[in-house]
Amino acid sequence: MKINGFDYQRLPVADGVALNTAIGGSGSPIVLLHGFPQTHLMWRHVAADLAADHTVIVPDLRGYGDSDKPAETGADTYSKRTMAADIVALARALGHERFALAGHDRGAQVAIRAGLDHPETITHLASLDTMPTINLWEVMQGVSAAVGFHLYLMAQPPGLPEQMIAASADAFFGHFLDIWAKDPAAIPADVRAAYLKASREAVPSIVADFRASAGIDVEHDQADREAGNVFQMPVAVLQQDWGTALGFDATALWSAWAPDLRHSTVACGHFMAEEAPAEVVKALRTLIG
Repeated sequence: MKINGFDYQRLPVADGVALNTAIGGSGSPIVLLHGFPQTHLMWRHVAADLAADHTVIVPDLRGYGDSDKPAETGADTYSKRTMAADIVALARALGHERFALAGHDRGAQVAIRAGLDHPETITHLASLDTMPTINLWEVMQGVSAAVGFHLYLMAQPPGLPEQMIAASADAFFGHFLDIWAKDPAAIPADVRAAYLKASREAVPSIVADFRASAGIDVEHDQADREAGNVFQMPVAVLQQDWGTALGFDATALWSAWAPDLRHSTVACGHFMAEEAPAEVVKALRTLIG
């Protein structure tokens, strides 16, 4: 499946890895990064709207969708630092040295790392329904860990999680599509089938992505925290009311990272770009102008 009206290219980014990328519109560039268990298709409504006055670049992350899925050879293969470098290289291959960046879920983890590692490149940053990796692990403890059981499963050493998930891949990935969406109609049957197929074919790389977030990604965040590094660009955060549900102050959490912060709660399920695209578009337009 493709986003209507967008052109597609496979663009090399690093070490023989190419990303499947949808490109549409014209104007100042914005890159949109998808979450789990999805592909670039999750942005179909938002991308079409933004393309009226922006160049919109929508890749599948490495390890997902129709992008390349290198074998995990070490912690760096799927670190957010590596995946963020992919996105900077992708934009440069299209002629953009500076661009706005928005990510949802896993894509937001990549966007967050890009904002910290490449402040001269990312002009504006938006995070949809997640938080910096180090904060995510701090929040997902005790009873709250039940919400993120998949994080703990995929953090295990190679072998067991891949075998367990592959044995019932559609049930595993479909579970999250079902429980995280308040409006099931927002993900129609053909899109759901595309997500399941893409995820089923990418179990090792998806697990490797999550495994990196339990190790090297936390190390990178901790180093930034200790150095006092913060986002230099304006940041917009959209999320469900996690704070009430899990018992933390989301605005305070994000303010520690983002001096120029716009934080808002969206009354929908996790898949807000599909469940509340108008609100997401409004927030992005307000952020980037």
